[in-house]
Amino acid sequence: MATQSTSRFRGIYCPSITITDEDGDLDLDLWGRHLDHLVEAGVDGVLIFGSIGEFFAFPLETKKRAVEFVVEHIAGRMDVLVGIGDTNIDDVVDFARFCKRTGVDALVAVSPYYFGPSDDAAERYFSAVCDATDLPVVLYNFPARTGNDLSPELVARLRKRHPNIVGIKDTVDTISHTRKVIASVRPIDPGFSVLSGYDEYYLVNRVSGGDGVLCGLTNVEPETFVAMHRAYETGDYATAIEAARRISRLMAVYDQADLFISAIKGAVKAKGLPISTLVREPAVQLTDEQYDTIEELCRGDA
Repeated sequence: MATQSTSRFRGIYCPSITITDEDGDLDLDLWGRHLDHLVEAGVDGVLIFGSIGEFFAFPLETKKRAVEFVVEHIAGRMDVLVGIGDTNIDDVVDFARFCKRTGVDALVAVSPYYFGPSDDAAERYFSAVCDATDLPVVLYNFPARTGNDLSPELVARLRKRHPNIVGIKDTVDTISHTRKVIASVRPIDPGFSVLSGYDEYYLVNRVSGGDGVLCGLTNVEPETFVAMHRAYETGDYATAIEAARRISRLMAVYDQADLFISAIKGAVKAKGLPISTLVREPAVQLTDEQYDTIEELCRGDA
């Protein structure tokens, strides 16, 4: 087994859905209840305005208001990470500085998207973010959505240049990429956090020397992920594998909607929180038939 990491950001992290009403306005009451559920389940931290949090769909002022609410509501009960992704570097820097003043624990910076920047352009972009703040920065690699991949070599160069880059969320559907990131960056920083963005990769991430997951189904069954993590940490591998089997079955939830965000919102609703499943336009909304299937999957009937 790979050497255990000493990273601060380790375990189970949830990229929270952004809960709104049917008009698309923030529903802070229900969002607060959702955050409380994550805390009570033992989740290590929450990311707001990741991909599942629809970072791309909300105006900056709305996101700032949400950050203030979440930091105040969590009140130190778990880590608060904020996604600062945008194609406008001025807005990224503005948001990063705001987050510092508000008291978040770390920033999560996705590659600028649409053009899919070259390594040189990506390095300039992330350097601008890191130079604008002394907050810890977690890189977010999601090449299927951004059009470029943060290679293991690039991640290592960025970490060597910027000590406040403390980790990466690697959302690549192959563990070999994540394993190569670990091998490339750990000689530079043994405490560098490597979290997988795919729910079913927790065990192989840990065996490879990684730190856990930052993944969508933690919104739905945080208890299952926390049980898996705690069992792994104590060497109770039978319990960890059983939890992993449950997560593997729940992966079918993602396939039930036009957009995975709708599927996760539907599953949270199916678990008992009476939220709207609205996803901000342009989007295909969840249908009643899709919701019924998600409900069956969450019960274990399908």
